[in-house]
Amino acid sequence: MCGVDIPIQWQSTEMTAQFSTNMYFAIVGGIIITFPFTFYQLWQFFKPALKETELKVSKGIVFWSSLLFFFGVLFGYYIVSPLTVQFFGSFQMTDEVKNIITINSYLSLITTTTLFSGVFFELPIVIYILTRIGVIGSKLLKTYRKHALIGILILSAIITPPDIISQVIVTFPILIILSKNNDSFYLNCKLSRFIS
Repeated sequence: MCGVDIPIQWQSTEMTAQFSTNMYFAIVGGIIITFPFTFYQLWQFFKPALKETELKVSKGIVFWSSLLFFFGVLFGYYIVSPLTVQFFGSFQMTDEVKNIITINSYLSLITTTTLFSGVFFELPIVIYILTRIGVIGSKLLKTYRKHALIGILILSAIITPPDIISQVIVTFPILIILSKNNDSFYLNCKLSRFIS
């Protein structure tokens, strides 16, 4: 868990690699910063097709989804990304093989883990809306609780390095957000009061 200094040697193997990596990083940063506006525009596009009951259920969705996305991005940047760099930066098959990492692979690793963490934190909103419009219910969520846990662990394994600690660190906040009294996968009633 404790981060130590990893003596990483950086390299750029292409003439335009530093410039293109910088532009890619700027685009991803723009996507993160403009997420509330982008989601609001998408929501305004889909909103006219919804029924009145569905609109009532999804009240405040732009605020809550943006808040969860930003929490996920911060969680990914400050917790998941350092663990990922720690794992892959210090991993060596033998002492003869040195880790000389390209700058674009490093930054793409950081941005993908950060973005996927933000998207992963949108899961409570999706489940909330599906339960409120009646697609899934608390009985179904209770029945398939173990399946949902396995699914969350698999998604956590995809966005984290292949070690159990970082996988559990990503899984734990999602389980807290989705749990009610720590024994069922139904969304907390307090969240529904705030959104409604």
